[in-house]
Amino acid sequence: MRGITHKKSLVGYYETPKSPITHTPYLQNKQAGLKIDGNQGTWLNQSVGVATIFYNYKTEIMSWITVKDGTEIYYKDWGTGQPVVFHHGWPLSGDDWDGQMMFFLNQGYRVIAHDRRGHGRSSQTPNGHDMDTYAADVAELTKALDLKNAIHVGHSTGGGEVIRYVAKHGKGRVAKAVLVSAVTPLMVKTANNPDGIPMSIFDEIREGTATKRAQYFQDFTMPFFGFNRPGAKISQGIRDNWWRQGMMGAIKAHVDCVKAFSETDFTEDLKSVNLPVLVLHGEDDQIVPIQLTGAKAVKLLKNGTLISYPGFPHGMPVTEAATINKDLLTFFKS
Repeated sequence: MRGITHKKSLVGYYETPKSPITHTPYLQNKQAGLKIDGNQGTWLNQSVGVATIFYNYKTEIMSWITVKDGTEIYYKDWGTGQPVVFHHGWPLSGDDWDGQMMFFLNQGYRVIAHDRRGHGRSSQTPNGHDMDTYAADVAELTKALDLKNAIHVGHSTGGGEVIRYVAKHGKGRVAKAVLVSAVTPLMVKTANNPDGIPMSIFDEIREGTATKRAQYFQDFTMPFFGFNRPGAKISQGIRDNWWRQGMMGAIKAHVDCVKAFSETDFTEDLKSVNLPVLVLHGEDDQIVPIQLTGAKAVKLLKNGTLISYPGFPHGMPVTEAATINKDLLTFFKS
């Protein structure tokens, strides 16, 4: 039987013992119906007794790494070939890239998607919810996986994470980057960014997230996917999946991340990157308007290309996956 684990988190055990590990208490093994005793490092089975937990790197399926401050970062790593690393947006998880993970896996790429700290299955840490730390976490992940010649693709907040990572940590490891509906170069209105979005809008996002997150996240899906437009075909499944991902994360991480995606200035990061960067943006993005972000970002890049899509919403990697995947594949192969 194959185990599924890394560091302090696991779901499974092995027939062939390798080395003992520690783990999080009382996770459920749905297949075997067993329960973990976190203090003893064992599986507890009320009918058959106790079995020792073991760890095997070669048969790992679901994984976590522990970064310098002790935060556990969850990631998925499938396939072989040139690595493609997907960076999700606020307040989601690596699952938001399902449509791309499967497509590019079938195209022969090695596909990786992580959950940002405080999001999804990663640790609900109270600290480190800023772009420098997000990028440093990615640097630790890429080093642990020994990723080279990688393509990094970021959506929304993940686009900011990508360009900060590439600028600060990507030398020798990154081949190309893609910014999809990204928050670069700067979202909030300031003296140097007078056409930006007023701070009051981001204060409303913080307030809604902090005080009524469940309903606020339900409501947020409508403009996110353009479902509030006349004649839009609303997918309840897409809305539910967005809400599911959001509610998996830590509320404090989500509140703190608003500052990270709205107030971080990526101007110098964009200017410093020499690699080919593809900028994809929907012209009907109601969350991160193209005029304030994508159209500006491409002008700051030394080797940037912009593709804009009439009528496409912020969540276009999900609602318009076929088109986005096609353009990504063309860029990957160019």
